[in-house]
Amino acid sequence: MAKQSRTKLVIEEEKAAYKLLLPTVIILFIVAVYPFLQVFYTSTTDRVFAGSSETKFIGLENYTQLLGFMVRELPAKTDSEGNLIVDSETGKKEFKHPIDVLPMRPVRYKSAYQIDIFGNRYVIGARSPDFLRAIVNTILFSIIAVSLETLFGLIIALVVNSKFKGRGIMRALMLIPWAVITVVSARMWEWMFHPSRMGFFNTVLSKIGIGNGNIAFLAADSLQLPSVIAADVWKTTPFMALLILAGLQMIPQELYEAAWVDGANRLKQFMTITLPLLKPTIAVALVFRTLDSLRVFGPFQVMLGSQKYSMATYNYYQLIGNREMGLASAIGVIIFILISLFAFFYINMLGVDTE
Repeated sequence: MAKQSRTKLVIEEEKAAYKLLLPTVIILFIVAVYPFLQVFYTSTTDRVFAGSSETKFIGLENYTQLLGFMVRELPAKTDSEGNLIVDSETGKKEFKHPIDVLPMRPVRYKSAYQIDIFGNRYVIGARSPDFLRAIVNTILFSIIAVSLETLFGLIIALVVNSKFKGRGIMRALMLIPWAVITVVSARMWEWMFHPSRMGFFNTVLSKIGIGNGNIAFLAADSLQLPSVIAADVWKTTPFMALLILAGLQMIPQELYEAAWVDGANRLKQFMTITLPLLKPTIAVALVFRTLDSLRVFGPFQVMLGSQKYSMATYNYYQLIGNREMGLASAIGVIIFILISLFAFFYINMLGVDTE
C-alpha cells in the first residue's frame, strides 16, 4: 500500500515537473528550434537574398558545393627525354600545375592546399576552396586562441585569487580589454600592426633590431592568423579569467589547509585539489569560448577583410556579396554542427557530470 502511494506521488511529481517545464520548452522552440529548422530548410534551396526569383528545392547541393573535395597526387615535371626537371635554386624537383590533375567537368575543382609528403606533392582540390580554407582557419584560430586564453586566464585567476594589497583594483583592471567593443579592439590592433613605423609593433621591433620597420603583419600569409589570434587573446583572456576565478572561489579553503597539514606543497595542492575541482568550470568556459571562436567575425572582417576568411566572414560574403541565401544558410548549419561537436568533445574529455 505504501509502495503504491509512493508510486502515485512520484507520478504526480513528474506531471507537475512537466507542466512547469512546458513554458520553457515552448519558448525554446520558438526562439531556437523553429529558426534552426527554418535555416536548415533554406539551406536545401537556391533562395536568393532580397531577390524576386522563384526559390527551388535543390536538396543537399549547397552542402556538396561547400564540402566537396578530393586529393590528387601531382606528377613531377619531366623533359622530352623523361628526366626530372629540378629547380636550379632549391635543387628540388618541379611538379605540374594542379589544373593538370583536378577535374574541370562536370564539376570544377580548384586547388585549396598543396602538401609535400616524403618527396611527393599532393593537391587538395575543392569545389569551394575559400570555404575549405575558412574551415581550417576557423578551427586553427579556435584551438590556438582558446588554448592560450584558457592558460593565461588560469594564471591570471590564480594571481588575483590570492590575497595581496590592491587585489580589488587588479580585478577591475583585468576586465578592461574584455569591456572594449570587438570592432574597436580589432581596429586598434589593426593600427598597431600597421606595416610601417607608424605601427606599434614595427616601431618596437625595429628599435630592438628585429626587422626593418616594414613588416606586413596583416598582408603576409604566415602572419595573418597569428595577428588575429594575438588580438583575440588580448581581448578575451579576461573573460576566461573571470569564469575560472568564479570556480576558484567555490573551492573550500579547508581542503588546502588539510593538504598543507599533510605536507602537500603548492604544486601538489594545485594538481590534486585545484585542477580536479576546476574541471566543470573549465569545461563551461571552454564551451562558451569555443562557441564564440567558431563563429568569429569581427577580428577577421576588420583586420583581414577578404584576404583570409573565417566561416562567419565567408558566410557574410556569400549572403551580402553574392546574395546566396541558401548557401549562406548551409554555412550556418555547418557552423552549428561544428560547435555541437566541440561542446560534446569538451564535456566528455573533461568528464563533466551532466546529471
